[in-house]
Amino acid sequence: MHTRFYHDPVFAEHMTGPGHPERPERVQAIAAALEAEAFHFLDRAAAVEGTLEAIERCHPESFVRKIAKAVPDSGLARVEYDTVLSPKSFAAAMHAVGGACAGVDDLMSGAASSVFVAGRPPGHHAERQSAMGFCLFNTAAIAARHAQAVHGLERIAIVDWDVHHGNGTQDIFWEDPSVLYASTHEMPLYPGTGATTEIGAGNIVNAPLRSGDGSEPFREAFKSRILPALHRFQPDLVIVSAGFDAHYRDPLGHLKLSEGDFDWATSRLLDIADRYCDGRLLSVLEGGYDLTGLANSVAAHIQRLMTG
Repeated sequence: MHTRFYHDPVFAEHMTGPGHPERPERVQAIAAALEAEAFHFLDRAAAVEGTLEAIERCHPESFVRKIAKAVPDSGLARVEYDTVLSPKSFAAAMHAVGGACAGVDDLMSGAASSVFVAGRPPGHHAERQSAMGFCLFNTAAIAARHAQAVHGLERIAIVDWDVHHGNGTQDIFWEDPSVLYASTHEMPLYPGTGATTEIGAGNIVNAPLRSGDGSEPFREAFKSRILPALHRFQPDLVIVSAGFDAHYRDPLGHLKLSEGDFDWATSRLLDIADRYCDGRLLSVLEGGYDLTGLANSVAAHIQRLMTG
């Protein structure tokens, strides 16, 4: 398995202020974890800046201009109560988009069989016209549209195991059966969406978990709802909204997953990719706010991507 890892110094320059959980130390903790010998041969690449054309496949031009205009020359500005902009925030979001789209290109050219993008800010709460939940642009959704528009893929599956439901991704693809959105998440919890009754055009599969749930309910949700939906859909590409805040150490959720659970889920999704997508799997960083839990979980995830 040839895995490519996208990163960029600008991801650590998106500042959110003292005490904010979505902080630069997240990507620094990941980088430190990947210094281990197991990752000596990991293919690392700098994330290029994405294009406005790519973003505007998911977000209206007026919304993109609004975000760009809100970026402060110095200090911090708030898009809403928990979503913060600093002078480098727009550039960071553009590079996260660029890394994800480049990752799709790598998968389609055969330059990599799997890709992980350690970008920030995260993206899955960003709706068509709303930045929220620490997110500006919906990176996973933009990558899916890039795969369709540039490479002609027909069916894209986005699997989201962040502890918070990806309301933004659900919003963007609500009426689009060419994209399957399948999510495990804690409920009730921010943002309040993600009930099993929310099915869109039949392409939305929510598998909510309860506070305190751990490995067994999570794996059962995958086996009973997520994986069957993927087999029925037979995607051309699998995209993972890889949030690691369902980890038992995380301060923003109440699920009890461990590194082993993320490793197991990664393996199951690689099986899907091998069966239907010529092995193509793109993973983009979402949440994960305990630095130790995040670093260890990302390491387990990437190691499984590397070994299959």
